[in-house]
Amino acid sequence: MPITISVLLENRLNASAQNSLRAKAGLSLLIQDKNDSILFDTGPDDSFLHNAALMGIDLPPLTAVVLSHGHYDHCGGVPWLAENCRIVCHPLVAKKRYSAVRFSGFTARIKKLSLNNDYSRYRMEYSSTPLHLGERFIWSGEIPVAHPSAYGVIGEKNATVDYVKDEGVLIYKSDRGLVIFIGCGHRGLIDIVHHCQRITGINHIHALFGGFHLRSASPRKLWAIRQFLHDLNPDKIMGCHCTGKWGSLWLPNSVTPATGDVYVLG
Repeated sequence: MPITISVLLENRLNASAQNSLRAKAGLSLLIQDKNDSILFDTGPDDSFLHNAALMGIDLPPLTAVVLSHGHYDHCGGVPWLAENCRIVCHPLVAKKRYSAVRFSGFTARIKKLSLNNDYSRYRMEYSSTPLHLGERFIWSGEIPVAHPSAYGVIGEKNATVDYVKDEGVLIYKSDRGLVIFIGCGHRGLIDIVHHCQRITGINHIHALFGGFHLRSASPRKLWAIRQFLHDLNPDKIMGCHCTGKWGSLWLPNSVTPATGDVYVLG
């Protein structure tokens, strides 16, 4: 069964895209098969709706909106969603978090990374465990990581290190293997793939699609990921958003989706 992926928002525009489309730091994908329609992330504001209209896409009744995690560039468009729509995400999605520098027991907050969204307007399904969405879609729930990377702090008073535990991914069980949609990849591409394989019992990866958070990764980390992907041998690698040009250089035979692109995967 094929799926159609419409890139409603991504960091850059395709060279052939109409100029009135918006490209901003963030991600929003509309993913559809014949049974279900999932909006994966909403970008930082209403740009996903603006771009959908220009792309000739009238957002259908959605099976669910999936929020990969609580950073503003992935959940900022929530206020523009229809009232009472179904939103699936991790229980920690609304926690306040900041980029920060920590030294000698002191935390210097640099930038707020979360938003004060009013989630009471929606049918919220908070889940840290895997959850089936429709016939072939699965919310991964929390992704276990033995040695997670820190990305700022979470909370206000007595702030703690933010390992972005709320980041999950959307899995599609295609006839050709798993298609894994990743918001930012804070939990690490290798651990994400292993988790998806474990909870589905399917080892072959048809496609990896989304942000892999490699734009400033070290050569050592990138070499390890390159070797992992060589052994994994996915059919398609489609890195956008925070994957970055530097990260993409290390990804074998990768494609870089852009705002306005539409893909059909078998």
